[in-house]
Amino acid sequence: MINARRSFTQIFLVPAIIAVIVAFGLVSALLGDGIWDTTSWIALGVPLAVTAFFACRAR
Repeated sequence: MINARRSFTQIFLVPAIIAVIVAFGLVSALLGDGIWDTTSWIALGVPLAVTAFFACRAR
């Protein structure tokens, strides 16, 4: 295992971005119909896509 020192920003930047995208997806799902539904589906699919990407990459 490589013992690399990482800053607070390097550790939490990507999870924070994903959290903001998910929060936007949840709010857009509550706002209305039409384009809001589409944006909410896309935003809420981001964590699933990231998880699937890294799960396939690990194999």
